[in-house]
Amino acid sequence: MESLNLPTYEFRTAERDGKRTVYDPVRDRYVRLTPEEWVRQHFVQYLVQALNVPAGLVAVEAAFEFQGQPQRADIIVHDQRGEPLLLVECKAPRVSIGQDAFDQGARYNLVLGAPYLVVTNGQTHYACAIDFENRSYTFLDDLPPYAALLE
Repeated sequence: MESLNLPTYEFRTAERDGKRTVYDPVRDRYVRLTPEEWVRQHFVQYLVQALNVPAGLVAVEAAFEFQGQPQRADIIVHDQRGEPLLLVECKAPRVSIGQDAFDQGARYNLVLGAPYLVVTNGQTHYACAIDFENRSYTFLDDLPPYAALLE
């Protein structure tokens, strides 16, 4: 897999039915190891290990509906009440993070209402704080630790 602009983490991998898989501790199962999954697993570990997000408050590939159609959010971090706090949209490393990727995350967040949004391909990361009242957003230099997200 391609190197990422994230800390290096150890993952359990296995060959299943001729396909490479990685153990996802959030979903508690092995999943197919695609380039996007490689980014997703690294970002989950970054959230938990570097930003102190409680692992029990992280959802991966969480299902929801957008305009009557089923969708899946790559990563949702919840607050202690179970409300969405951060939405992370992951792309494969070779997918550039352009307006389309950012728009996809923003559309999903219209439904979820998380005050923070990250769009990443594992090499380039964009984080922003959403101001729903003023219908605006502010790009952040860094994603703050979990405790600061709650403030």
